[in-house]
Amino acid sequence: MLLPFGPHYTSLHLTKAKDTPKNKEITKKMAPTTLLVIALALVFSIQGSLCEIQCENLSEDSCAFAVSSKGNRCVLESRSFARRMGTLGGEYTCRTSEIKASNMFTNYIESKECIAACGVDKRALGISSDSLLDRSFIDSFCSASCYEKCHNIVDLYFNLAAGEGVFLPMVCERHHSGARRGMMEKAYSPSSESFEVALNDVLESSTVPAPSPAY
Repeated sequence: MLLPFGPHYTSLHLTKAKDTPKNKEITKKMAPTTLLVIALALVFSIQGSLCEIQCENLSEDSCAFAVSSKGNRCVLESRSFARRMGTLGGEYTCRTSEIKASNMFTNYIESKECIAACGVDKRALGISSDSLLDRSFIDSFCSASCYEKCHNIVDLYFNLAAGEGVFLPMVCERHHSGARRGMMEKAYSPSSESFEVALNDVLESSTVPAPSPAY
């Protein structure tokens, strides 16, 4: 049944709530809560967008050792494929590599502390295992401040070494033990014929395996 509209019906169906002291108190309590909910929603929205790391959007200073939102490692490259010392601006670009990081490292940019502790170069071009043949790098990499705390960098070089057939924890174990120092010197000698020969000399010097890095 249709109800007729008129002044006498308006007072029945459009009754306005009275501004009693109790209602005012409830309104005052609800206002901060509503603002808090809105603020939290905005924060999570912004964080969600910031976490979507794309290598191509990273700067030269944050590219190396970063991991994209899809789990691919980022790599810094020269646009001309030739490094020009002192002319980094505009000459280098960050791109997505085909190398996958462990699942726990998606949306990750390496910290300055770990860059320093592990002795890596934040503007290093490409991804290579050659650093493992550098004694000064091994000194930093196998240190507690790097090996036990900078799991992203350890994960990268652990997999690079594995690709060369080398068990990296054993290299650090030999480095820490100080045993057969001559074998360590030989492993990092410029006269070493290849990466495999250099590090296999270290591995053959010990039959006691070291544990894999704990993440």
